Order: sequence, then C-alpha cells, then structure tokens
Amino acid sequence: MAFDREECQRLFEKYSKKLRLVPQWDVKLQFVEDPAWRKTGDIKIDCTDRKAILLLNADNPKQDSAEEVIIHELMHIKMYPLDQVTESLITSHFEEGTPAWNFAYTQFFTTLEQTVEELTKCFLLEFGEDREMSFGRCEKQKSFNELYDGLNNIQ
Repeated sequence: MAFDREECQRLFEKYSKKLRLVPQWDVKLQFVEDPAWRKTGDIKIDCTDRKAILLLNADNPKQDSAEEVIIHELMHIKMYPLDQVTESLITSHFEEGTPAWNFAYTQFFTTLEQTVEELTKCFLLEFGEDREMSFGRCEKQKSFNELYDGLNNIQ
C-alpha cells in the first residue's frame, strides 16, 4: 500500500503549522524512492539553521497511517533540544562502546521513541483526521504465546 503523495504534502503542511514549527523553522517533506530503504519515516535536523527534512517512504511504507508517521517525525523536531542535551550528557559521562554507554544510549533512545509515539497518539486523538491508530508494526510481531513456543519449563 503506497501513501498518496498529495495527501501527505497536505498533512505535512497542516501539522507543521499546528505543531508551531513554521514559520520559525524551514521544514520540507521529501519522498524516499529507494526500495532498499526500510523505514517509513525519518527526520534530518540542522538545529543551528533551524532547518529540517522529513523523509517519507510513500511507495513502500511499513505503517498504515501517513498522518501518524508525519506527526511522529515532526514531534522529533519539537523534542530535538531535549534529545541533544540528553545525548550530550551520555557521551560526556560514559566512554563510547562501554557497557554503561551502550545501556544509557539504548535506554535513552528507546524512551525517546516511546515518548514521541505517545505524544503522537495524543495529538492524533485530539486533532487527527483519521484517529484510528496504526498497528502495522505490531501486527508483524510474534504473539505473547509464540514468544514462548519451544521453551522448556524451568523446574
């Protein structure tokens, strides 16, 4: 299922304004046409120049809702100052590649993604045109019972 590019552009413009990113930021939507690109969305940010590019895989998305992906990626711009401060704290206190650095870095990015996704859901429920949550990634995961298939009981 491909995303409608005109609809994506319209949603991008709508949410760039609603999230109060423009006119303070120069933000553009760019469609990725590389079939090897495995993501649905991503963001490139130049905080110094207040520019950002939202990358969107409109031809081969891994999620159902373009609206949700666009809001999620734009939320990363809103969270970017906190993202950078936290990442700087990690890199200044732990030596890269050590178990402590790996733990802190993994926990930070996991928590960042969870926070951005939760903010996205809240925003969608309040302002979304399609308030149905996308379960694209979840549907591809193993069920709780499947995770335990083949494991021996510990006794």
